[in-house]
Parts: sequence; structure tokens; C-alpha cells
Amino acid sequence: MSLDKILSIGGKPGLYQLLTQTRSGFVAESLLDRKRITISAHSNVSVLSEIAIYTLEEEIPLGEVFQKIQLKEKGGKTSIGHKEDKLKLEEYFFEVLPDYDEDRVYASDIKKVIQWYNILHEQGITEFISDSEDTQEEE
Repeated sequence: MSLDKILSIGGKPGLYQLLTQTRSGFVAESLLDRKRITISAHSNVSVLSEIAIYTLEEEIPLGEVFQKIQLKEKGGKTSIGHKEDKLKLEEYFFEVLPDYDEDRVYASDIKKVIQWYNILHEQGITEFISDSEDTQEEE
């Protein structure tokens, strides 16, 4: 499953898998407890494949950041939890993405990235970059 089917829904904890579209929105399933919910088209929804992290030079897609975390952790879960204090979170993220923009990437963003990575890892979702993105990078 790729990140373009994984959603973050404003006001709802965790991540959701997009199941189907309806006339007024869509149906999603929680990756945490497998409960299905109907979301209106007016809800604040972010698709993980469209999220990027600011660095000093460019924006790095979230999938690439997850890939860097996966390399650092040798395929395992993160060595710190998302509830650590701000300084530990920033130190960890600096190891993963040394040139991230500290003025535009907040501790709350780092918490979400770590939490989301761990949720995806628990669900066995470890392919963060699609094959088409890989070939574009090589060109």
C-alpha cells in the first residue's frame, strides 16, 4: 500500500486508509483500530504522499523522510517515542534530516512524523517511495 491511500484527518487521532469515495466525501478505515468512518468533503484531510518537510534548500516529500528514518533505524521502529521532550525530538530529527529548516518545522511536526512512521511500521507498510518516484530521481 502506498502513501497516496493513507490519510491524516484533522481532529482525529492516528492515520486512515482511504477505502472508497462517496457523493459527499469518502469512507476511511483507521489503521489503529480498523473502525470505518465517513468523512465529509469539507473535512481537513491530508494525503501523506502530498506532505513535505521543509529543508534549507527544498521541500523533501514525507515518503523520503520515512525512508531516511527506516535507514537510520535499520528497518525497525524509532528509537524515541513521539512523546519525548522538544530537545530530544529535534536532536533525533537532526540525525535523520540534518538540513531541515528549524524555523519552519516545529516540534509538533516532528512528533507527527515519528508517530506516523511507527503506525505505518506496525501495520507493515514499509514501502514509502513508489517505483515511479525512484526512476524520476535517477534521471
